[in-house]
Amino acid sequence: MKKFSAFIILLCIVFQIFIIPTAAKSGSFSWYCVHCNDHRQPACDPSMQFIENHGGYYIDHQHGDGCADKVVYLTFDAGYENGNVASILDTLKEEKVRGAFFVLSHLIENNTDLVKRMADEGHTVCNHTAKHKDMTTVSNISEFAAELEALEKLYQEKIGGTMSKYYRPPEGKFNEENLKMADELGYKTIFWSFAYADWDNNHQMSEAAAQKKILSNIHNGAILLLHPTSKTNAAILGDVIRSLKAEGYRFGTLDELTEGVRS
Repeated sequence: MKKFSAFIILLCIVFQIFIIPTAAKSGSFSWYCVHCNDHRQPACDPSMQFIENHGGYYIDHQHGDGCADKVVYLTFDAGYENGNVASILDTLKEEKVRGAFFVLSHLIENNTDLVKRMADEGHTVCNHTAKHKDMTTVSNISEFAAELEALEKLYQEKIGGTMSKYYRPPEGKFNEENLKMADELGYKTIFWSFAYADWDNNHQMSEAAAQKKILSNIHNGAILLLHPTSKTNAAILGDVIRSLKAEGYRFGTLDELTEGVRS
C-alpha cells in the first residue's frame, strides 16, 4: 500500500514544474519562471503578476541584482520518503543550513519521525495540502480551508505544535481566487524562481549536469524548488551548498523572505 501511495504521489508531482502556462476558462494558471542569463533575477509573467497582490512570493525583491547581501532560499516539496529525504536532512545538518519542506499527509502519517526531525532541526514545515489536490477545482473558502486544515490537524496530532502558515499549490496550479482564499486564511503562498526536472528517479539528470544547471541559474533572492526524493539531489546538495557559500551566498528562511527579518 505504501508503494502504491508513493507511486500515485509521484504521478501527481510529475506534472508540477514545467507545464506550459495556461489560462484556462476557469482562470487557472500553471506557475513557471523563465531562467535568465548572467545570474539576473527572472521576472514574473505579466499574466501572473497578481500573485504579489495576495500574499504570493516567487522571489526576494529586497535582495535583487547588485545587492551586496546575497541570499537564497532552499525549499523542498516532500510527498514521500525513499531514503533520499533523510539524506537531504543529513546534508543540511552537516552544512548548518535551514530549508523549508512542503509536505503532504502521506509523509506525516508514514514517516512521522522524519517530519519531526525536520521541525526539531530548525526547518520550516509547510502546507502542500493534505492529498495533493488540484486546488483550482475548489470554488469556496470552506472547502479550500478544509484541505489545508486537515494537514494542520494531522501535523498537530502526530508532530505537535503549530504548522507554519506557508502554502504551495499542488502541481503549481492556482488561480486568483485560490490566492485570495489562502491570504484570507492567513497563509502566504510560496512559488519559486528556479526548479528543474528532478522528480522522477527513473529519469534523473546526471549529477554533473544537475549541479551545473542549478549553479548556472542561481541569482540573488532565489527561491529554489527541489524534490528531496531525487537521488541526484541527495548526491549533489552538499556540493551545491558549499559552492553557493563560496560565492558569498547565505541561506534565508521563509520568515525572512515574507517579513523582512534576517535569519
